[in-house]
Order: sequence, then structure tokens, then C-alpha cells
Amino acid sequence: MRGHVLALALRPAKSAPMQLCHELALTPENGVIGDHGTSLRRQVTLLDKAAWDLACQEVETELPWITRRANILVTGIELQELVGRRVQIGTAIVEVIGEVDPCHVMDAAQSGLRSALESDWRGGVYAKVIEQGKIQLNDVIV
Repeated sequence: MRGHVLALALRPAKSAPMQLCHELALTPENGVIGDHGTSLRRQVTLLDKAAWDLACQEVETELPWITRRANILVTGIELQELVGRRVQIGTAIVEVIGEVDPCHVMDAAQSGLRSALESDWRGGVYAKVIEQGKIQLNDVIV
């Protein structure tokens, strides 16, 4: 099972706009370096491009993927099949823990978006960092 990293982003502060970047550094202690998150279980989030596109179709508008506030946009891999597994992304190793439950912030961005993301794992998955490393655009997910 192989996927690819299409885009990367982080949230420098709670409720701050997402910032696109070319590389993310991850550590088990801090998750994504420079991201505001503090959870030891939900340190990094992955979003599938095809799932995002379907959610946007459902709400009948095209939105930038960073509206979802995920860290990594991926393609070519079934995220729900990764739950409970360790995967390598770039030089980092993460353990995928579970499905992201979309929150009210999604409806604030676009009416109906929360509901559109709730079906078929469209909201993506969250993971914890097992081994530190860096993730760059076009990295392979194995």
C-alpha cells in the first residue's frame, strides 16, 4: 500500500489560518513542530484529496483543502485501512489512531461541510508520532 504527499500545512496558533509549507518536522514529544496542537494521540492529521473533493461536491463549492485544517493532503492510499498501523511518511513514522470527527468549525467555513465530511472517512485520520523525521512534498507513504 503506497500513497503520496500532495501538500503540507500547519496551524501556528489555535484558530489561526493554516500555513502551507514545503516540509513538516515531527517528533514524538511535540507532534508537528510549529503546530499549536498539544495532544499526544492526535499529533498529525491526514486528509485524502479524493475524499475532500467529494465533500466539496456535496456542498456544491470548491474549497481549499486547508479549510479542513489537516496537516497532510495525500492521494493513492485508503486512510481507514491504516488505522492501527504504523506507516512511514518521508523519514517519520506515525501510528494511525482513528478517524477525525469534523467539528463546528467546518460549518463556520461552509454550511453543510461538517455533515459532508462525516460520511466515508472524508474528514481524514489522526496519528501519533512514533519516530521523529521530516515530511516533504511528494514523499511516499508506506
